[in-house]
Amino acid sequence: QVQLVESGGGLVQAGGSLRLSCVASGNIFKINAMGWYRQAPGKQRELVATITSRGATNYADSVKGRFTVSKDNAKNTMYLQMNSLKPEDTAVYLCNLPFDYPNYWGQGTQVTVSS
Repeated sequence: QVQLVESGGGLVQAGGSLRLSCVASGNIFKINAMGWYRQAPGKQRELVATITSRGATNYADSVKGRFTVSKDNAKNTMYLQMNSLKPEDTAVYLCNLPFDYPNYWGQGTQVTVSS
């Protein structure tokens, strides 16, 4: 069993910032990469950002230059610093271990950006 717990969401005005956290725990042998995803009402889940165990990052075009993903390998924790937030960033944000334990998802954390 793998547990993923996201936190840090909330309500923020457009242009504001939030920092999300994701803690992975349980029967984890190794984590090669962690990823942030988001799902807005009526829309498909989409990839926001990924980070490998070596620190290589990848971002969706819609968040490049505004979001920064980072991690603490020792704590199996991933962060997402979100700046210059836009109303279209409103969604439930979830984390995943796409290469190692892709079937496990957390409950997510709600991010709401008001205009």
